[in-house]
Amino acid sequence: MNQEPVPLVELAFRNMDASPAVEDRVHARIAKLAQFHDHLMACRVVIESRHRHHHKGNLYHVRIDLTIPGGELVVNREPGEHQAHEDVYVAVRDAFDAMTRQLQDAVRKQRGKVKYHETPPHGHIREIAPGADYGVIETSDGREIRFSSKSVVDYDFAKLEVGDQVRFTEVDSDDGPAASTVHVEGKHHIVG
Repeated sequence: MNQEPVPLVELAFRNMDASPAVEDRVHARIAKLAQFHDHLMACRVVIESRHRHHHKGNLYHVRIDLTIPGGELVVNREPGEHQAHEDVYVAVRDAFDAMTRQLQDAVRKQRGKVKYHETPPHGHIREIAPGADYGVIETSDGREIRFSSKSVVDYDFAKLEVGDQVRFTEVDSDDGPAASTVHVEGKHHIVG
């Protein structure tokens, strides 16, 4: 069997101690993702405990950002009412199962088409309204893309400034084009 290359991996734990066993599980699941796509570029996984108490009663939130040629796939698994997410391993499993489905869908769409490595859309912050929880990105071709604080990855929304350079993933929303993920370029202030 041909082993696929594993992408650049970033793993962060928030409000909980790092766990080598959970890290091993995450790396094994990323290796399985690599079996579905030949060119995984990067995978960012954040595992967060919503309550910093003893292990019993914690709810876990898992976010996965997977970069592939031509785009980015995002899974943002909120624990909600699911008691199963009191177990970090179940939360990780569910998030990676959802990512596997997204990746398989992306591969099906790409099959039969020649894809070139596209640069994610770029722009700069044109407007920021922390009190109203939104901002506007102006793209190089003059379009306006709205985003909210939940779209900003690894940066404090309240610290964004007009003019900050960003790259983003664009999606359609009821209000027009929006950014599902916004990465601030040149600033590496991970929010914890």
